Amino acid sequence: MSAMSRRPDTSRRVPDGGGIPFGAILIIGCIFSSSGGTASNTEALSKLEEVQRALPILKKAYGNRMRRVLHVGPDTCSVVPKLLQEKDTEAWGVEPYESDDADGSCKTLVRKGIVRVANIKFPLPSQAKLFSLVIVSDVLDYLSPKYLNKTFPELARVSADGFVVFSGYSGQDRAKVAELAKFGRPAKLRSSSWWIRFFVQTSLQENEAATKKFEQAATKRSYKPACQVVHLKSHH
Repeated sequence: MSAMSRRPDTSRRVPDGGGIPFGAILIIGCIFSSSGGTASNTEALSKLEEVQRALPILKKAYGNRMRRVLHVGPDTCSVVPKLLQEKDTEAWGVEPYESDDADGSCKTLVRKGIVRVANIKFPLPSQAKLFSLVIVSDVLDYLSPKYLNKTFPELARVSADGFVVFSGYSGQDRAKVAELAKFGRPAKLRSSSWWIRFFVQTSLQENEAATKKFEQAATKRSYKPACQVVHLKSHH
């Protein structure tokens, strides 16, 4: 991945599309209640913390299939360094929203081409099944069905081993004012029945083998996801 510059602007916005080498896809879109009742008995976890909590479970479930990982989301500059700490793991990131308040370490990742700024609403100019795992966090809950219909097939096309979908529960609190400024619209938290209908309509099937391995690893580590978790097969 080559470096991608950020155009100066005072607001956070969706950038133009760009070339990205992109399979299994992990989509994390957890939205937690500010009261803490939804995510835990004491304090709500941030979305970034939930991604980081899930990484060891995914490592157990997917093993060496996590050798080439792409993270897509507004916290990618924090997630990618965590992934790079894993042995025999290559990692890249895509930041879907441009921002002028990025810190120095994030700007360094962008300059090196490890993190890019790209609009996931556009087709991904990438070879099919290039990445072994794609993690998408805090993006899909902010997309309308129109763009979900475009984004999901693209993510499926570039994936090799399927999707792992983490999405916020319907009924959880909506995005706060700061998040509205960041994403441009409130999160649309969908029920499990809504997602099931969507997956059927887009011809996506559950990856039962991956689901079983993930649940076994989660049980051993006493990991209880604060999101809906669905494992899906890629298009081949």
